[in-house]
Amino acid sequence: MVFRSPYPDVSIPAVSLTDLLFTDLGPHADRAALVDGVTGQSLSYAELAGAVDRLAAALAERGVGKGDTVGILAPNTPYYAVAFHGILRAGAVATTINTLYTADEVAAQLTDAGAKLLFTVGALAERADAAAAAAGIGEVVTFDPMEGHTSLAELLATTAPAPEVPIDPAEDLAALPYSSGTTGRSKGVMLTHRNLVANIVQCNAIFDLRGEDTRVLGVLPFFHIYGMTVIMNHVLAIGGTVVTMPRFDLEQFCRVIAEYRTNRVYIAPPIAVALAKHPIIDSYDMSAVDIVFSGAAPLDEELAHAVAGRLGCRVRQGYGMTELSPVSHTIPDDREDIPVGTVGVAIPNMECKIVDPATGEELGVGATGELWCRGPNVMKGYLNNPEATAATVDADGFLHTGDLARVDEHGYYTIVDRVKELIKYKGYQVPPAELEALLLTHPGIADVAVVGVRDADGEEVPKAFVVRQPQAALTADEVMAFVAGRVAPYKKVRQVEFVDAIPKSASGKILRKELRARQPVPGR
Repeated sequence: MVFRSPYPDVSIPAVSLTDLLFTDLGPHADRAALVDGVTGQSLSYAELAGAVDRLAAALAERGVGKGDTVGILAPNTPYYAVAFHGILRAGAVATTINTLYTADEVAAQLTDAGAKLLFTVGALAERADAAAAAAGIGEVVTFDPMEGHTSLAELLATTAPAPEVPIDPAEDLAALPYSSGTTGRSKGVMLTHRNLVANIVQCNAIFDLRGEDTRVLGVLPFFHIYGMTVIMNHVLAIGGTVVTMPRFDLEQFCRVIAEYRTNRVYIAPPIAVALAKHPIIDSYDMSAVDIVFSGAAPLDEELAHAVAGRLGCRVRQGYGMTELSPVSHTIPDDREDIPVGTVGVAIPNMECKIVDPATGEELGVGATGELWCRGPNVMKGYLNNPEATAATVDADGFLHTGDLARVDEHGYYTIVDRVKELIKYKGYQVPPAELEALLLTHPGIADVAVVGVRDADGEEVPKAFVVRQPQAALTADEVMAFVAGRVAPYKKVRQVEFVDAIPKSASGKILRKELRARQPVPGR
């Protein structure tokens, strides 16, 4: 059974992403496009568009053109958008790199992507230089002036004209982010201009965004598809203002919201935990916040309501993945009727199936199975990996997400968990996300992750890694009892380990493989 979006299809313009954002600046030419939340430095739309053209010209002078790939290893700043769109304006492809990567990991991505040049910042230059050398890249450009490096300012000083590069939006790549690798080897996700343009237009049809009124906090990393599309590119497409932060720091996060009166805040669930529970929130004026939007991992309904009640805002949730550019489902801004514990409805132009992962049978309303998606935002494929592409996108164009979901009679989708992350206890399937959401309701728990581990009998059992709230006197037995009284017997947590922090990716996903690799800690 194919489920379609309840919203009518939208027309996808046959233009490059650069043309969509910068061809007609209209009334927002003098408006701030990006503001550095730490320094206050800003770029207007006219300044951004001019810098993009000049950077494209400088890249062309260096022989970078259509089909080439350029890496960006940098935290969020206004200049990230200059580098990203300057690369695209030159006809090249931007491969965006996780700033937490080691030099070896950076080099592996640069090599796999075939990058010719690398952009970075001074704080990451040593790592970038080592990675570039290993990947055979001769030039590393820094956003900030640094001895021994070409600076972005030097490139922007060129007087050469911007190149005229013909772009086929449906075929030519714009971005090459790499999948998170939380369940396997990281792969280059080939996203065309049409993929990225489509997702902006699809989302814009059901989000209530007006440029002059939209001030968005950009703390989620632009190297990740969530930050790249949903924050940076979508907000630029509607003429809003993005206030950037280089990394998440809760006190600075609150200060930037209060100072710049950001009214739309995109987060991952770990930030929601802080917004609901941390006492520092009460020290700042958060009244400007209208919408808190959560993605990257499932957000529990009770936690969402706690955030909404504390901040006096609306909370919305969506779903997506890098291979979907990234959004496929969301709760529209104006839909108070959709339960916030769901990921809402399929966005326009999307078709979905719920499929039994064991048999391949298409399932109906209310049944839980793997979510398959088809639409103009589905990736072109994995770079140099036809086998993985064929295993992920079938002959009918449906992308097999690897996530378990169900859809109800209203067309509202709920994400249950990753297919590969389900814990199999004596034949029963236990979703870790369900147990994590329950445990986060405990007042003594600040954060938590649940994974499957083997017990003494070789049986896979749920184990909770728990971060206590400050001053909370909480024992493993109390944690297990809390869960046992609220779930079916097969879902009970059977091991507990207290930790200082839960390892997470930059986009907020729990790095379960790191937890599984930990050795048991006796007596904890």
